[in-house]
Amino acid sequence: MTKALNLDIKKNEDYIINIDNYGHEGEGVGKIDNFTVFVKGAIKGEQVKVKLIKVNKNYGVGKLLEVIKPASCRTEAVCSIYKRCGGCNLQHLTYEEQLNFKTQRVQDVMSRIGKLEDAEILRTLGMENPYNYRNKVQLPVGMNGEEIVVGFYAPRSHDIIDMKTCFIQSKLGDKVVELLKDWMRKYKIKAYDEKTHSGTVRHVMIREGFKTKDVMVVIVTNGNKLPNVNALVDELKAEIPNLKSVIQNINKDKTNVILGLESIILWGQDTIADYIGEFKFNISPLSFFQVNPVQTEVLYSKALEYAELTGDEVVFDAYCGTGTISLFLSKAAKKVYGIEIIPQAINNANESKRNNGVSNVEFIVGKSEEEIPKLIKSGINPDVIMLDPPRKGCEESLLHAIAAVEPRRIVYVSCDPATLARDLRILEDLGYKAQEIQPVDMFPQGHHVECVAKMVRK
Repeated sequence: MTKALNLDIKKNEDYIINIDNYGHEGEGVGKIDNFTVFVKGAIKGEQVKVKLIKVNKNYGVGKLLEVIKPASCRTEAVCSIYKRCGGCNLQHLTYEEQLNFKTQRVQDVMSRIGKLEDAEILRTLGMENPYNYRNKVQLPVGMNGEEIVVGFYAPRSHDIIDMKTCFIQSKLGDKVVELLKDWMRKYKIKAYDEKTHSGTVRHVMIREGFKTKDVMVVIVTNGNKLPNVNALVDELKAEIPNLKSVIQNINKDKTNVILGLESIILWGQDTIADYIGEFKFNISPLSFFQVNPVQTEVLYSKALEYAELTGDEVVFDAYCGTGTISLFLSKAAKKVYGIEIIPQAINNANESKRNNGVSNVEFIVGKSEEEIPKLIKSGINPDVIMLDPPRKGCEESLLHAIAAVEPRRIVYVSCDPATLARDLRILEDLGYKAQEIQPVDMFPQGHHVECVAKMVRK
């Protein structure tokens, strides 16, 4: 029988514990004597009964059996399948408590990883309505026996949890899924089986413009042939308001990557449009675009505030992606240079720049840690540097290159508080001070949180 080190704590035994904290995914954390136990679904301040299902040297995992003393912030989940679905995991918390957890999570990593005791960490900025906020959803399509299933994958698996309603995506997405299932049943269209690499329909993607209300439906298929597709297009045109685009995307590879490189326009346009602030963007099936448009404006406005632009500054936007932040900064900067390693993203950025009549932004393809020193060598010195890296954070060589340039301010937009804390620590050691960190809730009902950090030269 498995035991924790030096403790008479046994796997598969039941225990009553008090939950006094949260883990990084929002799970409750308590102790048996001094042995730490993580309990999914438990809330800070609760007393719970758990079965210990995993025991390691330093921690255990408990399955929640009973809430003996519930916290006042426990609430009834609006979704009946959220515990099985991988789409969101915090619906048992009131929204106020979700924001408390996210603020605490940022505070914890800034102290533990970043050793940033003096930085002011503000309360997480939340949404007035934390539901139906996603402007893009990608859903796998599969079979459960003879039944077609469409939904999110269960956590840490490829088991599709069938759903009729998703409370975080656009309500139009539910209707699209219903029409897709009806069409597949009627014409006996097979869903993709990743084990045998057979079947036709792999995924369905729905994109909706928040301000324009334009709708795009993308059917991802395992080959070029899509029988009776005109019947599906006719149903979508009749039932989906503001439908602008129906596209077949072809992905024949044995891969977890959702979209292939080839797309066929079945009806309508190849893009839809939407806005971030005053800037208009054309969105294709492959375009990166923030999935929460309301909070994107909150996030970008905070980044612009931290940049403290007066109209005379030169800004470098490292990891600029499709240029959304660069364009947002352009209205207050003298000149913005956006750097991104992916050529297609820069093509999209230049298109958006032309469509919006912006003349004070220049986009460059390349690695930021290589291109920024080149810009400096050519005599271009930044007053402000904007960072918005992927989840893994910045390359350390880039942080050293930035510090060597000595910009007055660095604004860091991050989708992972842990890598943000690591990188801020490096920048602190290189002569900068983290003044303020603002968490922003881009993903209500889930545990992820984004941040904007303001750093100034010491």
